[in-house]
Amino acid sequence: MALTLYHGQPNGPSFTVLAAVAEKGVEAEHRLIDLAAGGRHAADVPRNREVDMSIEGEGPVLVADGEAMADSVFIACYLDDAFAGPALRPADPYTRWEMMSWCRYVIERIAPAAAYLGVHAAGVPAIDGTTVASDDLRERWAAAAQGQADEARLADSRSKIEAGVARVEAKLEDGRQWLIGDFSIADLETYAWLAGMRAIVPQAFAGQELTKQWIERLEARPAVQAALARATVADPAAVWAPGPEINRWG
Repeated sequence: MALTLYHGQPNGPSFTVLAAVAEKGVEAEHRLIDLAAGGRHAADVPRNREVDMSIEGEGPVLVADGEAMADSVFIACYLDDAFAGPALRPADPYTRWEMMSWCRYVIERIAPAAAYLGVHAAGVPAIDGTTVASDDLRERWAAAAQGQADEARLADSRSKIEAGVARVEAKLEDGRQWLIGDFSIADLETYAWLAGMRAIVPQAFAGQELTKQWIERLEARPAVQAALARATVADPAAVWAPGPEINRWG
């Protein structure tokens, strides 16, 4: 099967898919795109309705035998089903549901907050808005490029990161090594959005020793190291583009 992965720096949803590809041992052609400059919406990235309207907006695109797919968790699930190698999801039906429920929390609560904070910490250039299919994303991108941050949303986003880290800490209190069963997509997706928050919301991680140890375990995995090694900048966790819309879970 011919695979081409269009991805940004190993941060946010690009990290999840890069690490999933490495964990599964999949051969894929990697094409680095500048997500912060609108590379996801450029003509050289295969696009269809699903890609244009994906919930992440600025995540990677995987093309498998000519079919373009978007959204990091769903791409990782596809890779898990399509290829041999270490499982990325639990075999037990309930635990698998638990993993997907956790990922939904990350996608709908942590990810929008992280993307909002990251974009307004790093800034993004203005792009040709006519290339962006989503009205919501186009409007948020224009605001970010003009440095227009809503203070209430910044504060709310910081609180969501603090709550997300606290939830990770609580999940690890029973002595488990990984968030849901064995190592899974839940670990990749959670790290993907929280790693860059250590510099932006440091108070969220203060005293959270179990979370710190979980991060260290994850960063020691060869697949994660391989994903991070694809960075072409000194600090990929500081590279952001407008992400999921704010915010469907209140």
